[in-house]
Amino acid sequence: MNFTLLHTDPESRARAGRIETDHGVIETPIFMPVGTAATVKAVHQHELRDDIQAQICLGNTYHLYLRPGLEVLREAGGIHGFNGWQRPVLTDSGGFQVYSLAHRRKIKEEGVTFQSHIDGSKHTFTPENVMDIQRIIGADIIMAFDECTPYPCDFKYAQKSLGLTHRWLERCIQQFDNTEPLYGHRQALFPIVQGSTYLELRRISAETIAAHGREGNAIGGLSVGEPAEDMYAMTEIVTEILPKDKPRYLMGVGTPENILESIARGIDMFDCVLPTRNARHGMIYTAEGIINIRNQKWQRDFSPIDPSGVVPTSALHSKAYLRHLFICGEILGMQLATLQNLGFYLWLVKEARKRILDGSFHSWKTEMVKRVSTRL
Repeated sequence: MNFTLLHTDPESRARAGRIETDHGVIETPIFMPVGTAATVKAVHQHELRDDIQAQICLGNTYHLYLRPGLEVLREAGGIHGFNGWQRPVLTDSGGFQVYSLAHRRKIKEEGVTFQSHIDGSKHTFTPENVMDIQRIIGADIIMAFDECTPYPCDFKYAQKSLGLTHRWLERCIQQFDNTEPLYGHRQALFPIVQGSTYLELRRISAETIAAHGREGNAIGGLSVGEPAEDMYAMTEIVTEILPKDKPRYLMGVGTPENILESIARGIDMFDCVLPTRNARHGMIYTAEGIINIRNQKWQRDFSPIDPSGVVPTSALHSKAYLRHLFICGEILGMQLATLQNLGFYLWLVKEARKRILDGSFHSWKTEMVKRVSTRL
């Protein structure tokens, strides 16, 4: 994997760059649709590729390990052969899913023992086998195994957890460097900065992660319930330290406003379930603001779903029709809403990149934050 930094905004830390992988080029800043179980919910791969022009999608190690399982994925030639998506893929290590299974897991120095949410069966993730699992999945970018601390989290626990994450990282790197990709394309390993909402711990973690000199770096443990101001403060201190010539991935973030503010603080890559999850509940993101399509006010609104035209497919159907689909419980409603939300997110980061390159990012971002946060 190669990263080229093309331009930095003079009034902020916003960056435009290019990541080159064996499955294609990723222009940053970028948003990655979440395809947890080898599929982005309610969207076909050709729609991701052709209609909204996704450049990279995300899969999840925990879910893919449980279903369809490693034997199936290996026989298929990895995730690209399994689901037919021939562009880049990034896999989370499963650390966040383990965090979310607090009542079903036990953390030790060796790794984490947990119960499957599907059938209650017991499994163990270690830094070593998580690297092996991600080799079998075959993503272009893979994550180190870490512990994601909850919020709130007391300092002593966060400090202890951070030490564990750093020791696990050393084991991940050793296992990764001692093994080879399985399907003929290169894979890159990203360490993850942790430290909860403590600036001191975030600084220590960023310095530790930067010292390993991997192809890119991630920031985890944010967007887990902390105030947005804390998330921005943690991001700002970390991006001061992480190397400028490597991509920076802020995991699990966020709202359109979060993404714009984080781009301004030097983040290059994002993923979040919000655009797809909220779409299935009728919350629509547009260039003019946020719509609850179930509201009666849209019953006779025959204007396009997003009149701005930033998502071309949304010009085909009206708000009134989309509301009708949701009220009737038609699956097409969730599909159209998901395409709109993902298309809008991808437009937003593409437009941010354009503005960074032409020097107008700062003023554009200030205006867009107001617009994308407005409830219509």
